Amino acid sequence: MSNGNTDTQRDNLFHTPIANLGDWAFDERVADVFPDMIRRSVPGYSTIITMIGMLAERFVQPHSQVYDLGCALGAATVAMRRTIAAPGCKIIAIDNSPAMVERCRHHITAFRAITPVEVIEADILDVIPENASMIVLNFTLQFLEPAQRQRLLNQAYLGLRPGGALVLSEKLSFEDTAVGELLFNMHHDFKRANGYSALEISQKRRMLENVLLTDSVNTHQARLHQAGFEHTATWFQCLNFGSLIALKSGERGD
Repeated sequence: MSNGNTDTQRDNLFHTPIANLGDWAFDERVADVFPDMIRRSVPGYSTIITMIGMLAERFVQPHSQVYDLGCALGAATVAMRRTIAAPGCKIIAIDNSPAMVERCRHHITAFRAITPVEVIEADILDVIPENASMIVLNFTLQFLEPAQRQRLLNQAYLGLRPGGALVLSEKLSFEDTAVGELLFNMHHDFKRANGYSALEISQKRRMLENVLLTDSVNTHQARLHQAGFEHTATWFQCLNFGSLIALKSGERGD
């Protein structure tokens, strides 16, 4: 999920013990602190957002659509909107959280640009991409049931124009358990260095463990190839967070 808020409300959601944690939800409380939460929890996030904008400048084709699936507060949408130079384009930003969608719409209006944006509250599986030259899944796939992930990537591939690109950012797991354990522990070091206590880290992890289900790079690439993407690569990784790009072959429709 991506952020797009310029507010600086601090994430103190888990600084005291919570008796009944339950499962994670992108509700009002999370939406209020999301920018700070992401900044302090996801290493390399700001670089990914900046580069998504640069990729949009390269890949978005005239008279096409751009999809931000699981847009949250709209950081990826804003980054792409700032850089798209192709005429006749539209960004469609989709999220199933009412709190995120409400704030995303507000944030989008704060960044004036030529390219129009439509923000939709919906299940991303129910929105079939059409005439797309770029599709972004920025920390989104990991929140879908694993059995649904191939379906979403298949839909994305079919909705992309030839020459189009899909960006897939995810928290990663690793087949090498020693590497996985090292990066897991270093991620906790990263969060502690950003001011989170052991209690905050533990409570958030317990809420996410049934909701955020990670895959390895090999699994992601296998799904992308099964969907039809001819070219895939990991273009960014910091600790156990990374981003892949997948390209659809064929002549661009510029």
